[in-house]
Amino acid sequence: MSKRRVAYYHDPDVGAFTYGLGHPMKPQRMRITHELVSAYGMLDHMQVLRAKRASAEEMTRFHTDEYIHFLSRVIPETAEEMTFHGTRFLMGDDNPPFEGVFDFCALSAGGSIEAGQRLASGATDIAINWAGGLHHAKKREASGFCYVNDIVLGILELLRVFPRVLYIDIDCHHGDGVEEAFYTTDRVMTCSFHKFGEYFPGTGTQDDRGRGAGKGYAVNVPFKDGLTDDAFKSVFEPVITKIMDVFQPSAIVLQCGADSLAGDKLGCFNITMQGHANCVQFVRKLNVPLMILGGGGYTVKNVARAWVYETACALGIEDTIDFNLPWHEYFEWFGPRYRLEVLANNMDDLNVKDKSLDKVRETTLRQLSELIPVPSVGLHDVPSETVGDHLGFRHKESKNVDSLDERLAQHMRFVYGLQDSSSTSSESDPESESDRSSSSRTINRSSRRQRARNGKKRMSITTNQTFEIPDAHTAHQQPWALPTAKGAKRRFFQSEGARWDEKLRKVVVAVSGETEGVAVNGRVRGTGVENGLGNGTESVLDEEDVMDVEDDEEDR
Repeated sequence: MSKRRVAYYHDPDVGAFTYGLGHPMKPQRMRITHELVSAYGMLDHMQVLRAKRASAEEMTRFHTDEYIHFLSRVIPETAEEMTFHGTRFLMGDDNPPFEGVFDFCALSAGGSIEAGQRLASGATDIAINWAGGLHHAKKREASGFCYVNDIVLGILELLRVFPRVLYIDIDCHHGDGVEEAFYTTDRVMTCSFHKFGEYFPGTGTQDDRGRGAGKGYAVNVPFKDGLTDDAFKSVFEPVITKIMDVFQPSAIVLQCGADSLAGDKLGCFNITMQGHANCVQFVRKLNVPLMILGGGGYTVKNVARAWVYETACALGIEDTIDFNLPWHEYFEWFGPRYRLEVLANNMDDLNVKDKSLDKVRETTLRQLSELIPVPSVGLHDVPSETVGDHLGFRHKESKNVDSLDERLAQHMRFVYGLQDSSSTSSESDPESESDRSSSSRTINRSSRRQRARNGKKRMSITTNQTFEIPDAHTAHQQPWALPTAKGAKRRFFQSEGARWDEKLRKVVVAVSGETEGVAVNGRVRGTGVENGLGNGTESVLDEEDVMDVEDDEEDR
């Protein structure tokens, strides 16, 4: 029996959520895992806790206010309008706006936040939250079945006390959301072991090493199909050992995505349950405060098997449990063998076949050797509560918004606009502060036009194919078709006589009579009288005219 103190976070409501019929992500796998953990009698050896659900305020420690506000309000019936026809917040069919999505995020994030707080306070040595590990969620949008990045929120709690935190990701997919969040800091080292090459999310090469102060502190170990236990172990253990020597983390977060197991519906590795759990066993022996999280995994019964066995590894009792499954509510799911095992299949290990495994290991170890050992950190006391809570004032939500809130919201919208245009106008043509203040309106217009032409590219986790997301101002190739608070003013081009000519890149307005046309700012535009056209002719409006009219109305 291990003397390590283990805290186990579980909420019985987690199995009540569903992403929708036919969706690969099944929250019920956490309930099955818990039932099997209970059947093995492990709950008696852990401190079983039900975390308080994360509030919107806690989620905005990483995510933007607009995105969390959207998650708290969206329902399937309003998703099309609230996402601007699928151009914001929820990218693609991977991330459906299912019923209770905000509650599910609050449950997942709450467990990771409290796990971080418990580790930081020294109340436990190992904290487990199988409902967490959603590593693809970005600051302003969902990605890869992940809506709120509970891992980032948990690490932020650890950073209040610990000077350096190591994040290890053994999910089959690259942990892009966590890496992106800490890409410019040396206080968090992210180390991801994943499949790379025509595979979601398409990131995670060995050249991605961080930026600025975080240069070298993003470690990526890409593999090819068919990775086996021995091959994985030959890379994982020396890399983690080197990281411990160079970085010397004060706490570790281990994401145990189970889609790297053999036979996973969306995975492509050939790792057994023991090979997957070896990572937990190895990290546990380092005797560093450890947070263990879930993640991917889409063959439900194999996910439950792996996480139950890894719970036993966290307790140090993996050698004493019976591999013949005990009776529990989901016993029939595990036929016909009814054993605690995930066996390898007959896949070829391309990493060994083309001898790329040794090259990947050598490159990773060489990159780690170039780092300056143990970056120093100047720590200050970080309050665990807000000023209002400390003084006894509880914030009461009010519908009344004062002028300062309105100005701050307007300023943040402007800042986000500048961030979006940084890759097009700001970086290529830097301006002084005085020039920026005078030309902010011009930058905002040009950036929107550039985004309208370029759009955004995303990859689907289910198909691993890239699709293009049009900008919100050009959804369905109709910049005038977007819903707005003002309504009619922005919908003036929605008429039977107006159409978008893709070749001309212009709005063509058909005129059937002298009095017909399109009303713009109180006057008729596109009529035969104004343009000198007769009946049955077409008036052409340039794309920039459309944008400028929109800008004028926004400025009002």
